[in-house]
This record gives sequence, C-alpha cells and structure tokens, in this order.
Amino acid sequence: MLKSPGAVAFHIGSLTIYWYGIIIALAFLVGLFITLAIAKKDYPEDKTREHIIDLSTLLLIGGIIFARLYYVIFNWKYYSHHLLESFMTWRGGLSIHGVIIGSILIIYFYAKHHKISLLKYTDLFAYGMIFAQAIGRWGNFFNSEAFGSPTNLPWKLYIPPANRPLEYINFEYFHPTFLYEFLWNLVVFIILITVVRKNFKNNTGSITCFYFILYSLGRFIIEGIRIDNIYVIFGLPIAQFISIIMFSAGIIGLYLVLKQKQNHDTDLKN
Repeated sequence: MLKSPGAVAFHIGSLTIYWYGIIIALAFLVGLFITLAIAKKDYPEDKTREHIIDLSTLLLIGGIIFARLYYVIFNWKYYSHHLLESFMTWRGGLSIHGVIIGSILIIYFYAKHHKISLLKYTDLFAYGMIFAQAIGRWGNFFNSEAFGSPTNLPWKLYIPPANRPLEYINFEYFHPTFLYEFLWNLVVFIILITVVRKNFKNNTGSITCFYFILYSLGRFIIEGIRIDNIYVIFGLPIAQFISIIMFSAGIIGLYLVLKQKQNHDTDLKN
C-alpha cells in the first residue's frame, strides 16, 4: 500500500517548502543534465550545448507558465471563482501537455531567431523531457492527486478524504496512476535512449516523433483509469484527446522524416 507523507517537506521560519516544488526542480535539473550529456556525445565540437543552456532558462520559465495556463484554462469553471489560486503552483496543477506545447513554441522561435535546426533540439530535449516527466509524477504522489479509480490491489494508494471526489468519498484506496505513468515514462526513456537512438539517430526529428508516439500511447491508456477528468471534448477527457493528436502528429512526422531521409539518400546515390 502507498500513502503520501503529505505535501509539506519542511519549514524555514515562516516559509513553507513543498515536496511538489522540490520534485519539479529535481526533474528539471536531471532532465537538463541528460540532455547536455547526450549533446556532448553527439555534437562535441559545436555550440549545441551553449544553445541548450540558453534554452533551458526559457524552457523553465515558459514551461511553468504554459503548464499552469493550460491547466487553468481547462479547469476555468473552478478558477473563474478562485482567481488567486491560479498562481498557487505549489498546490499542483501543472499540465505536462502545457509544458510540451509551450516548449515546442519556445524552441521554434529560438531556433528561428538563431537559425538553427528546430528538430535537432526537440530531439535532444526529448530525452531529458521524458525522464523529467517520470520524476515529476512523484509530485502528484505527495499532493495526493492524479489518482485512478478505487482498487484493492496490493499497490493501492491511500487518498485522504479531503482529496477524494464526492462520489468516491467512501472509498479509501485508488489506482496510483502517477506510479503507472512514472514507470511508463521510464520505459519510453529506455526505448528512446537505446533502440530509437541506435537505429534512427541520423534521422533528425525521429526522436521527437517516437517521443510523441510512445508517450501519448501510454498516457491515453493511463488516462482512462483516472477519475479527476473535468474537461471533456468529443466524449473524451482532454488529456486523451490531446494524446490522440500527439500520437497522430508523431506518426505523420515520422513518415515525413523517414521519407525525406530516403529521398536524400537516393539523391546522393544518383
């Protein structure tokens, strides 16, 4: 059985330090370290690592803004009556889909300004991103949020009454969907860093596409277990709907990337 020790890590005088903030900071630093390590190995002689460091500051700030903005927009029914809570990120409510959308936009405009390859950098950040997502899911554990339907499985997660939806108030144990996504994200990272990197590294953009495909596949399945979905579009929770879009974009993008590489190789032979 899993049980959160609570959202608060410790106090420094009147300042309260939350586990969620610690987890997010750790996720960012580890993700950045992984991205820099791969860049150093794959591009040892150019300015790739310098661009990554410059981008990291923009992605940290912009990622948090987009993550919170996405979450607030799709939970506007609540936040329209609690506007000040829109800024209370330490309580949770940072959407990874918001981070992904924001990060792509930031990298796109940065790459355009500096005249560098967009896909080269989305490929590099994909490694660190998926590992950071795995770590970040533990923030949900400490906040007792993002859990699934009731269960009595050995790895069940205890949820305090204050965090339970009203219709499940009499249930104590739920699926630890944060744990499922943590494990899936680790699997995706291993696949990207071994199988995909070994076979598709020279196809710029392929890492990004496989990241979209694999992450979205797992997220779509896991999201079907969660019971905290508020916004529904076309009969699907918004996270599943976005996952379908990302999965489709990954499939189409991968086809185009491989097709372009095939055409390039053919031109060289001719």
